[in-house]
Amino acid sequence: MSEGWRVGHFIGGEWCTAVSGRSSPNRSPWSGETLGEVAAGDGEDAGRAVAAAHEAFAGWSRALPEQRQQVFLRAAAILERRGGEVLAALAAETGCGRHFGEIQLDLTVKLLRQAAHLPYRPSGELLPSDVAGTQAMAVRRPAGVVAAIAPWNASLTLSGRAIAGPLALGNTVVLKPSEESPYTGGALWAEIMAAAGLPPGVLNVVTHAPGEAGAVADALLASPLVKRVSFTGSTPTGRRLAERAGRHLKRVVLQLSGQNPLIVAADADLGHAVDAATFGAFVHQGQVCMCARRIYVERPLAEAFAERFAARAADLPMGDPADPATVIGPVINEWALALLDRRVKEAVGLGARVLAGGVPAPPCYPATVLTDVPDEAEIAQGETFGPVVVLETVESAERAVARANRSDLGLVASVITGDSRRGLRLAAALEAGIVHVNDQPVNDEPHMPFGGVKGSGWGRFGLGFAAEEFCETQWVTVRDQGRAFPF
Repeated sequence: MSEGWRVGHFIGGEWCTAVSGRSSPNRSPWSGETLGEVAAGDGEDAGRAVAAAHEAFAGWSRALPEQRQQVFLRAAAILERRGGEVLAALAAETGCGRHFGEIQLDLTVKLLRQAAHLPYRPSGELLPSDVAGTQAMAVRRPAGVVAAIAPWNASLTLSGRAIAGPLALGNTVVLKPSEESPYTGGALWAEIMAAAGLPPGVLNVVTHAPGEAGAVADALLASPLVKRVSFTGSTPTGRRLAERAGRHLKRVVLQLSGQNPLIVAADADLGHAVDAATFGAFVHQGQVCMCARRIYVERPLAEAFAERFAARAADLPMGDPADPATVIGPVINEWALALLDRRVKEAVGLGARVLAGGVPAPPCYPATVLTDVPDEAEIAQGETFGPVVVLETVESAERAVARANRSDLGLVASVITGDSRRGLRLAAALEAGIVHVNDQPVNDEPHMPFGGVKGSGWGRFGLGFAAEEFCETQWVTVRDQGRAFPF
């Protein structure tokens, strides 16, 4: 059930407890208080949800386009109406401040309204055939049950993205939210879609206790009834999931970690570059997959940029995410805070200098700017999920591209320059799935091809590309007359 902060599974249109009867507390990252109890599901609960989704698939996949469209339009209206409540829930459950909460809310309402057009997209095309009398078609059909595994850091938007495209195309979904966001990334979506008229079993939600995601995920991957898996999360977890899915020849869509570069050319407008970098590095206390992790500045602008950027970082308000003025709220949990502290201390021990921040203020970590970070430091390698950015002076933007491309991650990058044509040339050389010229890296729109290259993922999210990921293409021929055969 979902009563206030009490969260249960939503299976076949009904709220229910875990088969085991177990539950776990859902705690606020800011206050540490228990917000409520959450059903602690396992593989058996996941199996029940898959069965319900499979049973509902036949009816939903044949629903008229208008029926599906109206569900999404109603859902958008419901979410918009509940906006204030949703912002408060995001702050309480995930430490999301007002700035990023409003970004999530606005984007997700647009996501639902844009998803409403998917049922009317062409579902196939006629193909020319060299066999006389044959009419050939390529027809897209919904794949079936989709397992959607969503993270906590942008729980409203990323769970919404995980379910909207598949559902609008006629699939059914089992959603597994993060244990850090069982309400805003799970039960809230069940409430909204049920109120919008989504039939029972079309969307199912299974929650679990901290550290127990594996049993639920394994059951989803192993079930022959699950035809697609959508996952957003870290590269190490995504790699393990892809390996398991491969054993079952199950197609997956993965959006994984980023160690995203922001390149500032010498001809950039200094004020704009500092403003963009401040937002791009520290929005939602750096807990966004797109956040800038490395900032490269061409030498002529480097000193002035470092001085102004560090001053801005040091001045960002930190504290309660429920306060609209807060920019840096709490990191998601104690483990994340300890990891940030350890990596910053390691970098300093190896010779890095701290230009701003660097001292934890539990449950927050301040906006932190490091420079002179050696390549062997952990913070210079994989993704560090928090408000810490590495600043480096380079002799040229082309050198920055080469440095950026050494990473085995390639989600998003950005280039700020006074010469947009040069920016496009640099973008073409960057090994990233997304590049923004004269902007910072944290950008998203529901219809865009969102995804990375290298260790940052497979496939593309975005409603404009959902049919490629969540439909099967069937070749169909029909003849109006007989045909001569060689024997």
